[in-house]
Amino acid sequence: MSRYLRLYLSFVRFSFSRAMEFRLDFFFRVVMDVCYYATQIAFFAVIYGQTQELGGWDRSQAFVFISGFFLVDALHMTIFANNMWMLPILVNQGDLDYYLVRPVSSLFFLSLREFAANSFLNLVLAAGVFAWALSGLSSVVGVGDCALYLALILNGALLYFLLHICFLIPVFWLHSARGLGEVFFSLARYAERPERIFTGYMRRALVSILPFSLVASRPAQDLFEGFRWSTVAHIGAVTALGFVFLLWFWGRALRSYSSASS
Repeated sequence: MSRYLRLYLSFVRFSFSRAMEFRLDFFFRVVMDVCYYATQIAFFAVIYGQTQELGGWDRSQAFVFISGFFLVDALHMTIFANNMWMLPILVNQGDLDYYLVRPVSSLFFLSLREFAANSFLNLVLAAGVFAWALSGLSSVVGVGDCALYLALILNGALLYFLLHICFLIPVFWLHSARGLGEVFFSLARYAERPERIFTGYMRRALVSILPFSLVASRPAQDLFEGFRWSTVAHIGAVTALGFVFLLWFWGRALRSYSSASS
């Protein structure tokens, strides 16, 4: 475990030193994400200009939810996104070979080797928006509930990563430019909307089969209504099963991989 931690810290140090060499890209990423945050906040502000509630949530509750998703997105962009972008390219070009022969877990190396230092400032900004939204809640929330909500949001970032990489792994068989990445980003829009606006089979699918509602919406709902340990256990179980499925899926994909030397 300590060896992996030292390796990851090396990834982070290298990423920051490289980011300082390309400062225009660094500040462009900041401006791009600020525009994204402003657009999302404006979207909900326009809706709440016409109604007092959406899916049973008032304006302050909706901002807590969307700020939670901002934090998930910022974590994903900082820790995982660059690696996810490169995975289909490495598979299609046969460059995956160089990572499979290293004396560490290939999944660890490919998922975490690129730390996006140019997104780190946006992570700090997202954390600030998250704290601001929590402080503006119309109802009183205890420190313990806020801590549990933060833990579930961090879990949501892990779950978001698990979903993303599982949609990319089919590139081993499809040999397409992006795997099913475009399908993932289309479905990921559901994570940006409150769970309660969906009904029936769609709502059940979003908390189990394609659990985008567990990323930020369900944790926010439990924060407002009181945490139920059955819900927390469900979120933990879905995440654990997703990780087990990823390990199996990754192993199956590697057995199907045609390397550059074959």
